[in-house]
Amino acid sequence: MSSGEPAAVSIPIHDHHGKAPATSSAVPAAAAAAAPAAAPAVAPRKVGIPFFRRGDHHRGSRCLAFLDFILRIAAFGPALAAAISTGTSDETLSVFTEFYQFRARFDDFPAFLFFLVANAIVAGYLVLSLPFSAVLVIRPQTIGLRLLLLVCDMIMAAMLTAAASAAAAIVDLAHNGNLRANWVAICMQFHGFCQRTSGSVVASFLTVVILMFLVILAACSIRKR
Repeated sequence: MSSGEPAAVSIPIHDHHGKAPATSSAVPAAAAAAAPAAAPAVAPRKVGIPFFRRGDHHRGSRCLAFLDFILRIAAFGPALAAAISTGTSDETLSVFTEFYQFRARFDDFPAFLFFLVANAIVAGYLVLSLPFSAVLVIRPQTIGLRLLLLVCDMIMAAMLTAAASAAAAIVDLAHNGNLRANWVAICMQFHGFCQRTSGSVVASFLTVVILMFLVILAACSIRKR
């Protein structure tokens, strides 16, 4: 060691209780300055429901189109149930012996036959219209497609209303008869036939109501555009 340099003197610090000397754990200022700054916390991004975000200018039209899609699915069930129930409503009544039988068949009544065909057509139309309704949910600005569905819905509603009304008249005649024409009520004997046809008429009118709602929704959507 040269004489020009100052000597470093270390002075140990002893604890009065005989413990080991304390060690300093302080971080130097230079090391603290060199540490990288902590990255700012990133807030989680809020993701809205697809096609229904707040910034969407067609949000109202999309909601109406989605409701249209749901109503078509809801109308398909009663229409199909009415067609199946009418087609399986045949009943045979045995009197005294099996050689004397009375049958009640839906195809013996033209009104019931028209009723069955109309419900089958409406059920098929509702299934085929689902892809077009889904397109309107994605692209609500398509006015031509919405107008086409409006016209077709009105045609289906008118046809099904006529068929259900004709079938309702026959069901009422089967339940109550007609004294002036000497037509006897047959529901006292053919319980299954009358129950199935009556349920079919109720389901068909329910489909008519849903179709009317579809027409109103389509008209409101076109009016907004």
